[in-house]
Amino acid sequence: MSDLDEMVKKVRKLQLRAAIAKTNLRDLAEGLPVKWTDIEEVAEKTHAVYAELGCARRELAKMKTLR
Repeated sequence: MSDLDEMVKKVRKLQLRAAIAKTNLRDLAEGLPVKWTDIEEVAEKTHAVYAELGCARRELAKMKTLR
């Protein structure tokens, strides 16, 4: 498998993780004020996965242009 294929696979996995993180954050928000103490942890995890996804998407775009 080429590097480009590997990066596409990585981006897809990160997109799934990001969707799950977004859902977890939304579910937490809908359940407020019950689990308000979890807001920071869930938000940090969501932020981290979206940051990683953004980097992977930029790298994939770069790889496609160099191709």
